Amino acid sequence: VQLQASGGGLVQAGGSLRLSCVASGNIFVVNDMAWYRQTPGKERELVAGIDLGGSRNYAASMQGRFTISRDNAKNTVYLQMNSLEPEDTAVYYCNAGLVNKATMHYGEYWGQGTQVTVSS
Repeated sequence: VQLQASGGGLVQAGGSLRLSCVASGNIFVVNDMAWYRQTPGKERELVAGIDLGGSRNYAASMQGRFTISRDNAKNTVYLQMNSLEPEDTAVYYCNAGLVNKATMHYGEYWGQGTQVTVSS
């Protein structure tokens, strides 16, 4: 099982980016999916999460600017980021809680991270 994130890049302040993350492998079901971000010297922080039923939660500073969504048929989670600010510069990681079909055990998996840089 692996998570592959994509969509990061360099954007000017006020711009938008859309991140994608695909979970692949021997998966029985993907439950919660989420995006985190991390900057050097700081702890990884939750950006947004979405459960299997589509219920969403956001960090306060992202509310209204970021939108998390998912395609359950594709085991994919998206993060639409609008009105980006230089403070949003970070490595963004996707996270998924899923049941591995081979073991039928629930586990938490991380993607490799994708860099988002917002210039002022």
